[in-house]
Amino acid sequence: GTTSTVILTAELLQNSLELVRMGIHPSTVINGFLMAEGEAISELDRISRKTDSTGELKSVISTTLAGKIGESLASHITEIAFEAAELLSEEQGGDDLERLRVKRLQVSGGSTADSYLVNGLMIAKSRVDISTPSSSEGGVMAIIDGGLENAKLEMDAEIEVSSPGVLRGFHDRSLSKLRDEVGHLSSLGVELLIVREGISDDAVSMLSEAGITSYRRFEREDLERLSKITGTRMVRRPLRITEDDLGTFTRRREDTVAGITHSVIEGSEGGALTVVIRGTSPQIREEAVRAFDDAMGVSFRIIRDSRVIPGGGAIQTHLARHLRSFALGNPGREQLAVEGYAAALEIIPRTLAENAGLDPIDVVLDLSAAQASDNENGPWIGLNAMTGERCRMDEVGILDPLFVTRHSISGSTEAAISVLRINDVLWAKQDPTTPDWKNEEDQED
Repeated sequence: GTTSTVILTAELLQNSLELVRMGIHPSTVINGFLMAEGEAISELDRISRKTDSTGELKSVISTTLAGKIGESLASHITEIAFEAAELLSEEQGGDDLERLRVKRLQVSGGSTADSYLVNGLMIAKSRVDISTPSSSEGGVMAIIDGGLENAKLEMDAEIEVSSPGVLRGFHDRSLSKLRDEVGHLSSLGVELLIVREGISDDAVSMLSEAGITSYRRFEREDLERLSKITGTRMVRRPLRITEDDLGTFTRRREDTVAGITHSVIEGSEGGALTVVIRGTSPQIREEAVRAFDDAMGVSFRIIRDSRVIPGGGAIQTHLARHLRSFALGNPGREQLAVEGYAAALEIIPRTLAENAGLDPIDVVLDLSAAQASDNENGPWIGLNAMTGERCRMDEVGILDPLFVTRHSISGSTEAAISVLRINDVLWAKQDPTTPDWKNEEDQED
């Protein structure tokens, strides 16, 4: 809803300027805008309806992607995003949970239509020792939130060795510590080891001999996702790992995608996914990722709050008509501000008409007349920009989520009021008179 918010904010400010030129104080305009906002939000809640139809929910997501990417790609990304949202629908967390639990992995080659969803963690890494199995069907795993290597001094220091035996002693003690750590992991039955930092070469051979497949150098976010899907606790020191800290993975495999080895780890706990975005260039992949972010954000929230409203400028046209009637009940100067707010809402259907190559004035007038003539389904009549027809938006699948439009109206109103308050403060330092807009216009010309 960012685009709608920006153009609505601009239109509110433009109408505010006209009201101020008429001699209405910005404080009065602010009060009128707040009244209009509250009434518009109430009317939105009244018009909206819940839907349990999978088809309508996907239509909401597709409407979000309209104009950003091609129709065929939008349909494909909609399917991926909706599937991911359903898998995360039972998870506990805030509205940003989908950003934390879904990894976006860009892979070069192929087309964006080849993008797909992996129910687990997929990362461009291979096991440390290629002699260990490349795949396995389940097992016990541990996660070390540190490294499996000898600690290095954090300060510059020099050690003078007087005999070869002393140096051998240093090396033997280091190996003994690594053996103890690997032996502890082996005694717990660990089959898969994930290490956030490095694994020393000596530890690699020890792990292989113990039958432990290991991976190293993981990002923190990937470790958290892996911990979620396998039920494994991250522990800093290997010797402090207990049976309660261990988890289980259901499947591990390595796939070669675009000539690069990728490891896929799946778990029974769920709660983390990977979407693989394909594309021939970084720009194409970035565009697909942005489209997926929008689709995923809407999918995740629409499943939790399935209330929808009509798209195609229908709801804005209805709100404009409703606010004009509402303004008549306010005898003060705020009535003009409410009417200015109503006129600003019509920027949405006007912009849609211009983008569709239609006359914006005719479209707004036709929509208003069509809605007024249908008392029952009037608010759901909008513009189908593909055909230029006025029809019911729920019948053609042009739907918007309620929360997006509500946030758009609230955000644009708040932004416009912030600017009006700034003007109010600046005027307070001058004489309490209306600014001379005519002189400013002459200077601009």
